[in-house]
Amino acid sequence: MQNLQIQRIDARDGQATAALQLLREQLSPSGNVVSPKGKALTERVFGEALLPSQVVQRICSDVRVQGEKALLHYSQQLDGATLTPGAIRLGVERLQAAHQRATPEFLNCLRRIRSNIETFQKAILHQTVTCQPSPGIRLDQRYTPLKRVGVCVPGGAAAYPSTVLMTVVPALAAGVSEIVIVAPPTPFGAYNDDVLATCYELGVTAVYPIGGAQAVAAMAYGVEGLPAVDMIVGPGNLFVALAKKHVYGDVDIDSIAGPSEVVVLADQTTDAAYAAADILAQAEHSPGASLLITWDESLVDQVQSELHRQLAGLSRSQLTLDSLNAFGAFILVRDEQQAVELTNWIAPEHLHIASKDPRKLADQIHNAGATFLGPFSPVALGDYAAGPSHVLPTGGTARWASGLSSNSFLRSSSVIEYSREALANIANEITILADKEGLTAHRESVQIRVRD
Repeated sequence: MQNLQIQRIDARDGQATAALQLLREQLSPSGNVVSPKGKALTERVFGEALLPSQVVQRICSDVRVQGEKALLHYSQQLDGATLTPGAIRLGVERLQAAHQRATPEFLNCLRRIRSNIETFQKAILHQTVTCQPSPGIRLDQRYTPLKRVGVCVPGGAAAYPSTVLMTVVPALAAGVSEIVIVAPPTPFGAYNDDVLATCYELGVTAVYPIGGAQAVAAMAYGVEGLPAVDMIVGPGNLFVALAKKHVYGDVDIDSIAGPSEVVVLADQTTDAAYAAADILAQAEHSPGASLLITWDESLVDQVQSELHRQLAGLSRSQLTLDSLNAFGAFILVRDEQQAVELTNWIAPEHLHIASKDPRKLADQIHNAGATFLGPFSPVALGDYAAGPSHVLPTGGTARWASGLSSNSFLRSSSVIEYSREALANIANEITILADKEGLTAHRESVQIRVRD
């Protein structure tokens, strides 16, 4: 295994902008980077080398026009999967069998975590609001659940029953009646017993063994056996992210997610072993960006030593090491204030504040997808069990984007009801604005109702 070579950035003099900007760019999803393996695959499938963004455009366009024919073609060419025309959905008996094979320990685990997620997601759910500002006026803001939602579950290098929980349970809490799950046709995806057992436990039986951009396009546009959905959520690789971006507008999406990331904000009271464990847990995603921000210079060396020690015991140690060397950084700042400013600028997906008074700093940091406070709130708690969804904004988009929640699956709409007297009371103002804009029909639609 190669050496650990995490870059060190000294931001105390304010001259580290270029290095930090490069880090930020690395955390953003890009459609312009292709690996040699990816280049060879696109040349074979498309007859020419295409960028990922171009691949996605081609696949989505073909699925939109050709439907199931294109979906089956790309599943075969890109995933090596031979699907049956007109029968691309897994039989419910397959999900039921996986559920029956699941151990009582696993099912009890699912049920306890489902309860945690459901409790939180129902507690934050928007409720219809009625406002009656004066006699004769009633204004409602209604919240209505989407009818049909599609969920992307990854399955390339590992199985993710946690993603099923963190996407499906919030949708159920919101009242979504139809949920579709797509996962790659792999032993970690749609053919994984743990994933299928989780789907069945949650009452989701519409599972399709399709992945990549073709799965996103199929859900967005609809194909035989898979009607179009209203919204697509869930993580995936670069092609999934770019496909979600491409179909947005035909359907809603949760986000365009890039590599997972964490900022650990630490001081002299931080346990170096805990900080290292959080950094490794994020890097384990590979790619996963892990940044330590501290104003205690001695802590950097302590965390570095712990990383060396803990790496050896990990099942994905080489991948984790590669990710640390490519996307990790120790960032030294002057003080708490600079740490707050820098964290707000980075706007990380996950923020773990492991300092002496974490809530004090948390009150000053507004740009983070999810924030974890204190030594006993590791990011893995949010990934698996706490209740908020682990589908979060990445790549600095936490400046303006929100994580997935039950409220993501609600549409809001207004209902306006006025009496004649109330309308007459505001008619003059409407008339003035309508005349200013030259919209005389607008004016008359009011005046005709209030003339004596």
